[in-house]
Amino acid sequence: GSVVEWLTCDNMHHQWLLLAACFWVIFMLMVASKFITLTFKDLDGYSAKQELLFLTTVPEAGRLADDEKHCPRELKPTGKMLADSQPVQPLVYLERLELIRNVCRDEALRNLSHTAVSKFVLDRIFVCDKHKILFCQTPKVGNTQWKKVLIVLNGAFPSIEEIPENVVHDHEKNGLPRLSSFSEAEIQNRLKTYFKFFIVRDPFERLISAFKDKFVHNPRFEPWYRHEIAPGIIRKYRRNRTETRGIQFEDFVRYLGDPNHRWLDLQFGDHIIHWVTYVELCAPCEIKYSVIGHHETLEEDAPYILREAGIDHLVSYPTIPLGITVYNRTKVQNYFLGISKRDIRRLYARFEGDFKLFGYQKPNFLLN
Repeated sequence: GSVVEWLTCDNMHHQWLLLAACFWVIFMLMVASKFITLTFKDLDGYSAKQELLFLTTVPEAGRLADDEKHCPRELKPTGKMLADSQPVQPLVYLERLELIRNVCRDEALRNLSHTAVSKFVLDRIFVCDKHKILFCQTPKVGNTQWKKVLIVLNGAFPSIEEIPENVVHDHEKNGLPRLSSFSEAEIQNRLKTYFKFFIVRDPFERLISAFKDKFVHNPRFEPWYRHEIAPGIIRKYRRNRTETRGIQFEDFVRYLGDPNHRWLDLQFGDHIIHWVTYVELCAPCEIKYSVIGHHETLEEDAPYILREAGIDHLVSYPTIPLGITVYNRTKVQNYFLGISKRDIRRLYARFEGDFKLFGYQKPNFLLN
């Protein structure tokens, strides 16, 4: 009898062990399933591979929740998937394009929003045939970095880090053709079929950036801004003839707001690209762009543009220094302190198309 009891107990012991093992396996499967779900949950936004290509800027403490660091609330895709499994385009980018279409249709703004697709415009558009991309250059909006991206894609250099700074803007050496270098038929084909984009920023902040870079800091390799262009502006627009200081922002504003500025522009040649309107540079009402990026949201826009262009697995946008894309309202207001309302209004009148096409608010100091 004791042998039977022993066998029975031993059998029950094995059954309990087997049952415990089953529970353990089920528990581990549940944990693994939860982990897999969490890992792939972000497919509606950006994949793990793409996250490695994200810019390394650190968001302000507490500004974004952990699950929003790579895709802020206002830029989150809807989560719906198209038939080809591509995420639906985030609403903000569609709204930007729709705003452009609406402003372009506004007859009252026609003179400020429309321009001919001239050689001047075609000279601003850089071509990457290998990946079917057109990029319109809008100076003082981080364009050097985008040119580096395209130079690498065109195969002139293996990586962004290996491009010498003096080569980026040397169009004999950087392997970056302009759209104007093609035949009319080739131009039209590229305009119709290629991915097209450019970047904008607050128009007045861009003008301040241009003034500081070209006339205050004045790089040694661009002496003509200080020695030729500045004296030309001073001669025409300096109110106090006894004032002997170098060019002031007030002189620059008066020149830009003058309805007859074109006679000086012709003398300055292509150097004016640093301050002419986005309309004159890129013809957004005549050319149907795929994406418009904003300097103020470049941390989100740059990865999005790379993904939409189908090149996110090949190259990443260079790291953006922290805080460089933040709109500095105080700086803008300080630059315009002491400048007459009349001169500021004339300046705004010239750049109104840029403000309205790209959704920038009229500056507060013009509202009262």
